[in-house]
Amino acid sequence: MQTLAERLKHYKTQGIGAKPVASGKLVRVVGLTLEATGCRAPIGSLCLVETTLGDIEAEVVGFAGDSLYLMPSEQISGILPGAKVTPLTRESGLPVSMELLGRVIDGVGNPLDGLGPIYSTERASFNGQSINPLSRKPISEPLDVGLKAVNGLLTVGKGQRIGLFAGSGVGKSVTLGMMTRGTTAQVVVVGLIGERGREVKEFIEEILGEEGRARAVVVAAPADASPLMRLKGCQTALTIAEYFRDQGLDVLLLMDSLTRFAQAQREIALSVGEPPATKGYPPSVFAKLPALVERAGNGSPEQGSITAFFTVLTEGDDLQDPIADAARAILDGHIVLSREMADAGHYPAIDVEKSVSRVMPQITTDEHLLMSKAVRQVLSICRKNQDLVAIGAYKPGTDSAIDSAFTLKPRLDDYLQQSMKESVPYAMCVNMLRSVLGG
Repeated sequence: MQTLAERLKHYKTQGIGAKPVASGKLVRVVGLTLEATGCRAPIGSLCLVETTLGDIEAEVVGFAGDSLYLMPSEQISGILPGAKVTPLTRESGLPVSMELLGRVIDGVGNPLDGLGPIYSTERASFNGQSINPLSRKPISEPLDVGLKAVNGLLTVGKGQRIGLFAGSGVGKSVTLGMMTRGTTAQVVVVGLIGERGREVKEFIEEILGEEGRARAVVVAAPADASPLMRLKGCQTALTIAEYFRDQGLDVLLLMDSLTRFAQAQREIALSVGEPPATKGYPPSVFAKLPALVERAGNGSPEQGSITAFFTVLTEGDDLQDPIADAARAILDGHIVLSREMADAGHYPAIDVEKSVSRVMPQITTDEHLLMSKAVRQVLSICRKNQDLVAIGAYKPGTDSAIDSAFTLKPRLDDYLQQSMKESVPYAMCVNMLRSVLGG
């Protein structure tokens, strides 16, 4: 670890105006939170905390009276009573530039890939700036993601925010990787937040691949990172996506997962004394979710777009989980992955009946919309009558709609399945759907 003098020298050479003010001392450590007195600093600013191993960074997350509550960005170790706490006058911000393409960084922008520093003369705030809703371009054209089930039946528009809802082990990460390789977006920003550390390298090398990585930026804050680092990781991914959108580019943002963001905020809020509200989640969680999600979307007519997929981990496959319910209300649609379909070997395990794209009527032709409705009707009829057919209680010829539905079902199943490395263009998906339905 660096000493206090070395840290301050680093900040000054970066030209971010970080200089020491009156220092305080550490008086208490409660769980993951440090309490300091004798110094003043605004919420969101950085402090340097003295330890036996060198100085660590901590962010001000609250205060009570003359005490500041700090959340370290690293694991707490080597901290002594009365340790020196030095506030910095302003946050460092995130370095952003076109050099981010092809790189893997941590939650605050430090390189993890061993390819050297990322040079930038521009810095952006982690919290971003809200956009006047009347200044945003309307969502008017589809975005190709290379998946037949999404392109054909749940068409996504440029600038749409959509949720990917699933339990653990149903194929969220693989589905995101397929979108990364198949999309026509110019830049892909991937946020791997709170996931297993093993999956980070696996996603980059096996799922993303060399071709996908060349136009992608990966932000990794695995499960063993501090709550602050996981929270910052989500904000960093949005900040990078906003930078490329402001350059006039179309960006695909894949955030895995929104649930880990909520859990990190819960840990921080509870540690500073905020009371729990809904199933252990304090009110600040439900305030920060829309603040994060609303940063994605279309910019002004001179800017590009951010099409965002936020994965939501449903606890026990319960779609009424508080975070899942809150996310569904603020997103522009949701795609549900079914454990039953995954168990049957149907990949990607997208449950079309339970999924919806709220902007699809605005960006597709009337014919395409009618084909999508027809598929939903066929799947619904098959689901409602599959038990009768399985036990032989239904006699063919009794109902023409049921007969037609079960005749089409095998072809629809084949259409909805796709291998992991297969990518199908948007126009081909629509033509294949037309062929499946017999024109």
